[in-house]
Amino acid sequence: MSRVAAVFAGGVRPLPPEGQPSGIVKHAVAGPVALGFEGLAGDAQADRKVHGGPDKALHHYPAEHYAAWAAAYPQCAAQFVPGSLGENVSTTGWTEENVCVGDVFRIGAARVQVTQPRSPCWKINHRYGLENALQFVAERGLTGWYCRVLEPASIAAGDAFELIGRNADPVTLKRLWQVTRSHRPAAEELSRLGWTPGLSESWAEKLRGRLEWLRQNG
Repeated sequence: MSRVAAVFAGGVRPLPPEGQPSGIVKHAVAGPVALGFEGLAGDAQADRKVHGGPDKALHHYPAEHYAAWAAAYPQCAAQFVPGSLGENVSTTGWTEENVCVGDVFRIGAARVQVTQPRSPCWKINHRYGLENALQFVAERGLTGWYCRVLEPASIAAGDAFELIGRNADPVTLKRLWQVTRSHRPAAEELSRLGWTPGLSESWAEKLRGRLEWLRQNG
C-alpha cells in the first residue's frame, strides 16, 4: 500500500502555441474531491473521443517518471512536475512494470480498475514545447494509465492507495504496450490480451481486430 501524493483537476483552456482547446493543464486540488463514474468533479476534457468517459474516468501517472523526463530534456527540467501531463492522480511505487490490466485499487473509500495505457498524443509536444515528446513516451513506455470507477467516493491527497484485486493471469501495462507496438506480435498473445478482464472495450476491439487481420494475412 502507498498513498496518493496529489489529486489534480482542471478545465479546458487554449494550449500554446496555436491555442487548441485542451484539458491537459491540471492543478492540485486542496481537500477531498468527488470521484464519479465520469471522473473528478471540476475536471474536463476537450476531446471526449480520446479522453474521458467511463473507461477513462481517471488518469494516473507515476511521479517517478518525471526524473526520466528531466534527464532526457534537461533544458525543460523545471516543467516536469506531477500534474503537468494532465494526470488526475499522482503516486510513487506503481509503474507500468508492476501495474496490470484489470487491477483494482482502493483510493480512500473509492474503488477503481485499470483499463488501458494512456496513448500519447501531439498535445504532449505542445505542453512542453518539444518536437519529439510524443515519441519519447511511446518508445520508453512511460504512458501512465486510465481507470474506470467501480465505487464512487471523494478522494484526496494523503489517501491510502492499495491494490485489492488482480486477474488470475495478469498482464502488465508494460507488456501490453510492447505487444501493441510490435511489428508482428504472436497471435496467441494478441488473443490473450484481447480478452483480458477489465481491458477497455476500445483496446479490446483493436487487439481482436489485429488478431483477425493476422489470421487472414498470416
